[in-house]
Amino acid sequence: MSVLICDSNCELWYTRVNELGLDYISMPYFIGGKEYFYDMGEKTDFRSFYDTVRGGEIPKTQALNPEDYKNFLTPYFERGEDVLYISFSHAMSGTFQSLKLALDELHERFPARQCRVFDTNSISLGAGIQVEQAALLKQQGASDEEILSFLNDFTNRVCVYFVVDDLMHLKRGGRCSDLAAIAGTLLGLKPMLTFNAEGGLSVLSKIGGRKRAITTLANNVIEQLRDEDRFPVYVVDADCGEEGDKLRDLILAKRPNANIIRQIVGPVIGSHCGPGTLGVIFVGDKRPIPLAKQA
Repeated sequence: MSVLICDSNCELWYTRVNELGLDYISMPYFIGGKEYFYDMGEKTDFRSFYDTVRGGEIPKTQALNPEDYKNFLTPYFERGEDVLYISFSHAMSGTFQSLKLALDELHERFPARQCRVFDTNSISLGAGIQVEQAALLKQQGASDEEILSFLNDFTNRVCVYFVVDDLMHLKRGGRCSDLAAIAGTLLGLKPMLTFNAEGGLSVLSKIGGRKRAITTLANNVIEQLRDEDRFPVYVVDADCGEEGDKLRDLILAKRPNANIIRQIVGPVIGSHCGPGTLGVIFVGDKRPIPLAKQA
């Protein structure tokens, strides 16, 4: 018997997590000198977080340590349960080295137990939509092997596009060079970003102006969306809800049958992309093909 788990960087909303019967690993963030753990939006004060960031406070994130993972996983193994963990991109964090160390130690204590990890090569709801589909299969009685077989194909169909409002947030997180951040900010460029096949951040294009960026995001969904009767479209915003609603409406004007779910970006992801980020996550024929691996 196995238990399906995820982490809070998949950003499924807490009510959906409860519906799917998922357990999750809470990822930490720091702001105002305090440590918090993201709870999938259940009690998160999004307004306070984004107001504080807009006021100049720099939030930080941190990898979990091996003890954190051991404390989380040990109860499952003690109950004789295996674990299938659908995770956010391993290329985006050093936390998975801690996970490996924890699993090596746990294997010595529980040699009959296993924790299989599937790397979604994505983050936020790019990972979340994969967790969601895995959980639905689990509810239908699918085995771990059947779930992993599905995900191996499905992950290559998950399309993630997003634009940030201020490149300096990506620069602080090491996702964008100083020169690119300064030049892009001065020129008003909005890079269209995605996750490549290895789970790293990649640039698709550089767009002049906010309005054009929103239109481009909408057009990507309109042109590339597949299986709209089966899979949702997530439209996410980092404290720019009116623009997120506009993006949703642009999509629905051309794809009225799309099941669009609106959601705010959580503090962990928001620490790296910054306020004003807009994104779309949906299922197409294949992942976007990037121009380069990093901004």
